[in-house]
Amino acid sequence: MDEKLFQELASSIHEAGKIQRGATKASRTFEFKDVDVRQVRAKTGLSQLQFAALLGVSAATLRNWEQGRRQPTGPARALLRIVNAKPRLAFEALHSELLAA
Repeated sequence: MDEKLFQELASSIHEAGKIQRGATKASRTFEFKDVDVRQVRAKTGLSQLQFAALLGVSAATLRNWEQGRRQPTGPARALLRIVNAKPRLAFEALHSELLAA
């Protein structure tokens, strides 16, 4: 490995450690608002079972999200944002085989 690249990497690791310990502040942070899953589902007009099937999650997972016991993360959060913005387009993309029949 190139010495300069190694030094940059080592410096970044040390800085991350300081941030983790609270010794220094991060130069930037990102915050993502929680998704109101119940509102997104209501926008689609689907039942909990139908919406859970659309997303590929269990009905229990969907209920936990809607009741605030858990929050969707990662790909589920991204998919919910897509469904919220373009519900019909999301349904068509996720289940095009049903529409072709």
